Amino acid sequence: MRDKHLPKQTGLWTDGTHEILKGHNRRLKMKEVTRHVVFLLTFLMGSSGGIELNSGYCLGTQCFSVSGDPSDFTTARDQCRDRGGHLMTVRSSVSQDILNILLGNITGRFWIGLHLPAGCPDPAADLRGFQWVTKDSESDFLHWAQSFDSSCSAHACVSVSKEDDFKWTQEPCAEHAAGFLCEYSFSDPCRGLAAAEGESVLYTTPMGFMGEDLLSLPLGSTAVLMPTETNYVCFNEEWIQAPWSCEIHEGGCEHKCTVNPNHESTCYCPPGQTVNPANNVTCEVMVDDPCLPLRCAHACIKNGDSYECTCEQGYKLAQDGRSCVDLNDCRDERQCPGENFACVNHIGGFLCVCMDGYAPIGDQCVDVDECASAPCEHLCDNTPGSYACSCYDGYKADPKSMHKCKLHCGVEECPAECDPNDKFQCYCPAGYISEERGEHTVCIDMDECEYLYCDQACKNTFGSYVCSCYLGYTLVGEFTCVKNEDGTDGGSGEGTTPSIPTAPPVPHPDPTRQPSAVTVGGLVGIIVCTAFFIVLVVFLAHHTLSGKGKLESSGEMKAAEEEAHGLQTVASDA
Repeated sequence: MRDKHLPKQTGLWTDGTHEILKGHNRRLKMKEVTRHVVFLLTFLMGSSGGIELNSGYCLGTQCFSVSGDPSDFTTARDQCRDRGGHLMTVRSSVSQDILNILLGNITGRFWIGLHLPAGCPDPAADLRGFQWVTKDSESDFLHWAQSFDSSCSAHACVSVSKEDDFKWTQEPCAEHAAGFLCEYSFSDPCRGLAAAEGESVLYTTPMGFMGEDLLSLPLGSTAVLMPTETNYVCFNEEWIQAPWSCEIHEGGCEHKCTVNPNHESTCYCPPGQTVNPANNVTCEVMVDDPCLPLRCAHACIKNGDSYECTCEQGYKLAQDGRSCVDLNDCRDERQCPGENFACVNHIGGFLCVCMDGYAPIGDQCVDVDECASAPCEHLCDNTPGSYACSCYDGYKADPKSMHKCKLHCGVEECPAECDPNDKFQCYCPAGYISEERGEHTVCIDMDECEYLYCDQACKNTFGSYVCSCYLGYTLVGEFTCVKNEDGTDGGSGEGTTPSIPTAPPVPHPDPTRQPSAVTVGGLVGIIVCTAFFIVLVVFLAHHTLSGKGKLESSGEMKAAEEEAHGLQTVASDA
């Protein structure tokens, strides 16, 4: 996500900057220029991530700067690159003279853009095997130190210093030098601003360095003409006087910039101050402030002979003439003109962001190839702004997760999906059972209706079943039929396909598949349980028969004893 649309950058300025300033020159309506937000390097002055820019020099279409930020070679190279340039290449005696100017009064070692990319130095090769950071070895000038080391253990980076007469000296790339030199190229330069006697000009470049005697300046450079403090900006080889478009560095205003009712950029100042009529950008104290009675929420500007309230960009004046309300900038379709951009309004402004499925690359929103992150279990087809998943033959998309696939047959019988390393480990879709046929295993549709899942009527389908109800009943849920209280026929038709209870998922080859045949371990368990049951029955039968025999023997002995006792009694009576 970016703060508005960043057009393609050309040199140090962007195409959007060109359009804004052209719009300013032609006094176009602000609506026609606010669709561009300028990534102006002028904004970076003094805030370049720790770089301390000390001085610089511009010649023709090139600028050179020196930084006093102690860094190793890699950090120095990245710092120059981040600012749109590269470490300085000293290809000619002219470049060497500029280096002398920049470092003439500075001590310490400074990195230049010369290094050994790989291997060993080659004294017979161009630049002795070394290479500029621009990945070439073209040079009309050589200035190696006499201590040049051609061994394979030689240091691979190059620095210069006043103490060594700016000779190219090999240094360890990881060592921290006192600073580094950067080089920048640009087009459409401005010549120095003409100044009358008693006037002076202070220039500030997009690279961050300032000077009074610069003869060639790149796009985006600003100039302050003293003593009037009139501001200018360099554009298309011309100096444009402030206030310019409010999109660029607050139009050059000392306080803030806004757009007046005539759609022109104008500066305004804090309460108690007014814009200096001599330069239209700086603020000066007012004795009697005509804006105080107006009680403006944002700003007060002079319109002809009177004063009125105005609002900052992104707001509009309310009906009371002094309050400001948010302006929905996104109502203007021109705000985000790039293809695949979307406008997002927020309080006081708007953002141009990429639509879903697109990512910002440079000044464009480019389709993201979601398939590169493998979101689909089987096949992935990238589409503009999105993607689509599909499945291999014999599978279908899982309704619970469209990124995944599950086994699918769709007919009464189909081959099973077997592990290529274990032909006995086969899988069938839900609602099918496996059957071995010689060396092959097939999946056969299971008739779930035999298991009486439905309350009333059941219709078997391939891999599933559908419940329905008789007249006078209504299907509730997936299985249950409820009698209608009002006596109507109700929904006797077929219901939805119910969910079939399945066993826990197995990891291969599909997370939703399950074995449909009895495993070897299960078969052994059944045999053991059956044998134990038979043994238990035999034992109980034997125990029962043994008990009955003992009871019969006990009864016969008791009868014999009673008979003997009877005989004894008869004999006694006789």
